[in-house]
Amino acid sequence: MSEYSVFSKAVSELNTQAIRAVLFDLDGTLIDSVPDLASAIDEMLRSIGHAPAGEIKVNRWVGNGAAALVKRALADDDHGDAVHLAQYPNEYDDETYTSAYAIFERTYAERLTAATGLYEGVLSVLSALAAENIMLGLITNKPRRFTVPLLQALGIEHYFSDVLCGDDLEFKKPHPLPVLTALENLSVSAEQTIMVGDSISDIKSATAARVKTVAVTYGYNHGMSITDARNDCQADVYIDQITQLLV
Repeated sequence: MSEYSVFSKAVSELNTQAIRAVLFDLDGTLIDSVPDLASAIDEMLRSIGHAPAGEIKVNRWVGNGAAALVKRALADDDHGDAVHLAQYPNEYDDETYTSAYAIFERTYAERLTAATGLYEGVLSVLSALAAENIMLGLITNKPRRFTVPLLQALGIEHYFSDVLCGDDLEFKKPHPLPVLTALENLSVSAEQTIMVGDSISDIKSATAARVKTVAVTYGYNHGMSITDARNDCQADVYIDQITQLLV
């Protein structure tokens, strides 16, 4: 059990050792970014003669990185990235995709925080954890060129001792490599750490690294309630608000 009273009873009891580090997902966990992502995707689609997708579809498509998002949008399919991989083992052979991705990069960079903001309670949670000298890490599948400016614009960059982005490592979540790398970078063990995220990718990545998980129910999770995914991948604790992480 954690020695820190800052955590709720359910979270404190997850580990047999004191919790020294918390790893957070970004999109759908700390920030609501779908409005700006959808706006950029729709502008990209319109520029190449496609119909806009809208926020409902983009909500389902986010979570596996920008490349997967663009491929799903181009295919107008939740599995568009898998279809694309089958057709183009080397994605750069697809000129339509590479051109569309460049448009998305530009348009999203122009509106990173136009409608994106922190979920209610995020700032107070980060502040409370930092005050207890608990190390914070961020693990996102979002590319670094978008992640760092977002953290800076939202005023939370300084809370994180380690930030791992989707293009930093060979594998992204749900592979365990990002979580294992964060543990190494923070010099903590799995038994001293918890992962907080909104999707099965977060849960699978952490579980494979033997890190206990807290799932927030308000996020994206590919358009499906994270609680409906319990048979596929069950988190250790579920919370409806980020503040329920704490006492």
